[in-house]
Amino acid sequence: MRSTLLTVLLFISGCCLAQEEVPIVSFAISAEGTPRLEVANEADFYYVLFAEGRARTLVQGDGQRAVLTEPLAALPEAAYTVHRYPLATPADLDKDGVDDLTELTDFPSRSPLNAARPIAFEDGVACIHDRSAFDELAFQPGESTENERLRNLESVKFYIQDNDEPDSMRVHYMHTENHEAHVEFARAIGIPTQANGNSFLEDMRGLLIYHPEVTAPSGEQGVYTFEFQQFDDYTYDIIQQTFDLLGATLPFLRNNLAYLPLHRRAVARYNVERALYDASRIPVLLEGDLYEGIDYIPLNLTEGYGRLRLMEIGERPDPRDIVVFETIPNDLPRVGGIITTVVQTPLSHVNLRALQNNVPNAFIRDALDIEAVNDLLDHIVYYRVDADTFALRLATPDEVDAHYEALRPDEDQFPPRDLSVQQITPLDDITFDQSIAYGAKTSNLATMRSFAFPDYLIPDGFGIPFYFYDEFMAFNGFYERVETMLAAPDFQADFSIQEQMLEELRDDIEDADLPQWMFDALALAQESFPEGTNIRCRSSTNNEDLPGFSGAGLYDSKTHNTDEGHLGKTIKEVFASLWNFRAFTEREFYRIDHLQAAMGVLMHANFKEERANGVGITADPIYGSGGNYYLNTQVGEDLVTNPDNFSIPEEILLAIEGSGPTAYEIIRRSNLVPNNDQVMPLAYLDELRGYMRTIHEEFALLFDAVDEESFSMDIEYKIDSTDRLAIKQARPWIGFLDQQTSTEQIAPSQLQLSIYPNPMVQDAVISFELPQNVEVESWLFDLTGRPVKRIQHGNLPAGMQQIRLTVGDLPPAAYVLRLRLEHGSGKIDFTTVRVVVQ
Repeated sequence: MRSTLLTVLLFISGCCLAQEEVPIVSFAISAEGTPRLEVANEADFYYVLFAEGRARTLVQGDGQRAVLTEPLAALPEAAYTVHRYPLATPADLDKDGVDDLTELTDFPSRSPLNAARPIAFEDGVACIHDRSAFDELAFQPGESTENERLRNLESVKFYIQDNDEPDSMRVHYMHTENHEAHVEFARAIGIPTQANGNSFLEDMRGLLIYHPEVTAPSGEQGVYTFEFQQFDDYTYDIIQQTFDLLGATLPFLRNNLAYLPLHRRAVARYNVERALYDASRIPVLLEGDLYEGIDYIPLNLTEGYGRLRLMEIGERPDPRDIVVFETIPNDLPRVGGIITTVVQTPLSHVNLRALQNNVPNAFIRDALDIEAVNDLLDHIVYYRVDADTFALRLATPDEVDAHYEALRPDEDQFPPRDLSVQQITPLDDITFDQSIAYGAKTSNLATMRSFAFPDYLIPDGFGIPFYFYDEFMAFNGFYERVETMLAAPDFQADFSIQEQMLEELRDDIEDADLPQWMFDALALAQESFPEGTNIRCRSSTNNEDLPGFSGAGLYDSKTHNTDEGHLGKTIKEVFASLWNFRAFTEREFYRIDHLQAAMGVLMHANFKEERANGVGITADPIYGSGGNYYLNTQVGEDLVTNPDNFSIPEEILLAIEGSGPTAYEIIRRSNLVPNNDQVMPLAYLDELRGYMRTIHEEFALLFDAVDEESFSMDIEYKIDSTDRLAIKQARPWIGFLDQQTSTEQIAPSQLQLSIYPNPMVQDAVISFELPQNVEVESWLFDLTGRPVKRIQHGNLPAGMQQIRLTVGDLPPAAYVLRLRLEHGSGKIDFTTVRVVVQ
């Protein structure tokens, strides 16, 4: 044992003594700004360049001198040292258990400066040694459909592990043509994609893009930028470590690597730490820097109609205006088309709004100097944005009217309302079939109180029927006022007047008197709640869940606090929200009769200081897995249904059967909890599973959908301040589309339907094959069934088709895409697929 231990110690000592620092004979900076160092060479050694104590380059010399360099900007000479190592006893610079020379013989699967384990070339490499290798791994111009801005660029995705430890940080460059998504790559090489030690959830996922027209810090044309995903905001220290690691594993670069903080969070972090970048050798490009010298950028390729207007600062455009901006506006309402004379980028808020509304948008340098633009100002025009040019011509009012009319439903809609129910009613006395008197939100919640759940699970309260709203409006003469308003020519012609008159109507509704009997009835209901209770008053209308129209999220729910006096104050605020400008314009567009619309109110004790809130679907419409419920949960009161742009909720697939830690899978963790903790711990998951099963089964009976495979319920739940689970709402999962006549659900496989990429960041391409000519439109829904995007694609011919889905400024979450195919015979087919926005 003593002999063996002595041998080991001597071996370790020999390794430490074998490497030694050697003098730098000469130091120079190349024309590209990279360092060039020379040391005396001996044939029995190889040489390693260290910069600021970290290995950057490994060479075996040739002749009397060994020349070392690195592909990044030169540091001061004092920052560099050179060490030599015997060829007979090579070192292990990256500490991965394999010596440097062995790794050199397994190039590019291994790299002596990168501890990434070897994988098949079809999956990726540990080092890109030359330009041809980059080409082989990259999407070439015209191949990438992942993002509009990448369409004409070369790009390689990369995957970094162990970024929390600088000395063990390792990178794989993905064979991007074979792996379209980071998660697909991770699964292919065996990286866990759920919370389980070091996993996909904690790793860095980036993109390396070549911009041939951008000037590098070296002064040469051509820059490689690296960037990360939408909600990443890595610190300067991590970016510096990444920059050094990429430099060590991309030896073909010549001081033309730059960091691109692309998304809002990354830009905000960069601005905070800008002094650190300015003092470093890391070049930083902002998105606008990539477009210098470009005169035309097509941002949303489509067509539109409207009046061409040059917009001054502070002016408000109408929805039918084609607007020309000489500065980027801070905010932009719905318009018919956009031209800017200053550079806007694919991720600018102006373009996100254009994508969201599917209107043409382009940057046109000096647009007002172009005769075709300047001569048509203040005229009604047709505007089309193409990939290489734009079209602008005079249009007729009939063309404009036909364009906007084609986007609307064909017939008026008259939502039913039962005014025979005239009493504020306890939820326990409201039945499922009374939704036409109270609204579906109220009747569904009341129905769940009959499911023998624990008393705390479904809130107790009251339903105020539509009769109260109708009587209030009639008592104050508001119906006559609305009729006069709707008929007024200036109201019909001017959207700013519409907004102003609707605001005045809401103010007057809130200030109006209640009939005495209504005042007394509301006071009695208020007294029925325990003293000191804040009362949640939730909108429950009859103009939701109509065919082709959800209406979810259009109206206001309010909390009546104990210091606000009579309950009528808050009830009138909920009544007034029926006349929000957005709600009015949405009803108008979908031809819903305004005077037939009615507001009911669901009242229950307000939840305080919620621990978590979420949405669960009694199926998995997002990932398409069988035998699972889908849960989307966020900590505290950060609503899943209307998240902040920086909020990333927790996603879980909850097995319908079973219990315990093996009966669920975390797909993505919340970004608002420390230490990657779960928002929904195991005990809550097991409890919620049983409730979801009961809700699904009971409502399937009520909706006569027991045998409908497509039927599921979406359920809003909370963990309240007492750490108890509560369910606040349940409704059929986007059931309103299924209410259309002559519809048939078809499987995506029948259309050979695919979406790439999915998960997506900004846009994706939907490919499918049509058996015949049909009218095609796509709808995107959030997890409450609220439509958040609708695109009409027109009549498409038989054969393989591709359409682009752009999500604009939608927050990261799971959504459902429904593709609707209308045949000439009136038959409608539709198919439902998952979409995840990262």
